[in-house]
Amino acid sequence: MELAYYSDLAVRLVNSEEPSRGTDTLTSVEAVRALFGESQQARRTTDSDVTRLRSVRARLRAVFEAAAGGDEVLAVDLLNALLIEFPVSPQISGHETRDEDGRPDWHMHIADYAANAGAGYAATASMGLAFHLTELGADRLGICEASPCRNAYLDTSTNRSRRYCSDRCATRANVAAYRARKRLDAERTAGPERSRRQDREPTGRTADTTQETSPAIDR
Repeated sequence: MELAYYSDLAVRLVNSEEPSRGTDTLTSVEAVRALFGESQQARRTTDSDVTRLRSVRARLRAVFEAAAGGDEVLAVDLLNALLIEFPVSPQISGHETRDEDGRPDWHMHIADYAANAGAGYAATASMGLAFHLTELGADRLGICEASPCRNAYLDTSTNRSRRYCSDRCATRANVAAYRARKRLDAERTAGPERSRRQDREPTGRTADTTQETSPAIDR
């Protein structure tokens, strides 16, 4: 099954909004069609699909956040609710040939019979994410750790080490961490130096220890 493609639909939908930055690109029919890409479903998109997918987007983000937070049971429950609401039917497809004889390249394909484009997108994205979770693990669903990004991503690394949604965020986070270490080192160095300077400086006015001469007594 085209696992990576279908699960990526969920990532694209979630990342159409960046709550921490106050940005949202899912505001028009054209934006919804852009999410579909070259899919024929895009032609069925209407204004109502914008509102419908914005609601689904929030629910998919909750799945990623639960998985990234280590609550696999909650992530599965949220995703199951989407699968029940937006069902699909798997079918065998052979629209591509695999050899010179023209024999079809049979593979599983997710087919939906939704009444509208938004529901179709939700069904396909949810099923793709479900396959990704069950095949690779809930810990493969992540939320970018580079503040203030918080974009969703799918970890496909061999050692499950991904923490950022993109190389750009990884670089920004590494630079920020480096600068923080440099500031901490500077503060640690400056602390003892201030103490040494304070030890060298006089703490008060030195008392006059010169003994005064007693006045002469007339005899």
